[in-house]
Amino acid sequence: MSAKIRKIGVWVEETHQEIGKTIAPPTRKAVAAAVIQNPFAGRYVEDLTELIEIGAELGALLGARCVAALGIRPDQVESYGKAAMVGENGELEHAAAILHPKLGAPFREAVEKGAALIPSSKKRGGLGQDLDIPLGHKDAAFVRSHFDAVEIRFNDAPRADEIIVALAITDSGRPLPRIGGLRADEAIGKDGLR
Repeated sequence: MSAKIRKIGVWVEETHQEIGKTIAPPTRKAVAAAVIQNPFAGRYVEDLTELIEIGAELGALLGARCVAALGIRPDQVESYGKAAMVGENGELEHAAAILHPKLGAPFREAVEKGAALIPSSKKRGGLGQDLDIPLGHKDAAFVRSHFDAVEIRFNDAPRADEIIVALAITDSGRPLPRIGGLRADEAIGKDGLR
């Protein structure tokens, strides 16, 4: 692996109660995140291929960690998302290089299919800053019950020369969805929209 990983964190969030109502089965989200060295911190580099390749590596590694954390089959993943936060000596394009050109294919392989675009966010931050990872249905973007997010943080990252890369999945939508739209069981998943 070409990524210089300082640490990996894996989180599982389960919601059992929402506004006094029992959620059964509970809605579950998993996040796997890596804190890596930014090889281009503090300098402008035209060719970001190294970060693009790191994105491919992390798509496979972190995607598999998410699925394992929920203890489900890859085809049982319902929604997904990705995010990256660069430290103060990085630039947003470093986060984009990791997230966009090559991370998606191995992440989709880890969750089986994934016809819809993977929601993403990029930001610059410092030690202990929260990172929000947007979520959407993996096969049909119009499934409103799966518009969501999950938040993580490392108390000691990102350092100025680091990047946090995070992938998230769920095995369900939001608790108590009721704003209409296409239901998950109605999704066809061919065009990424419906």
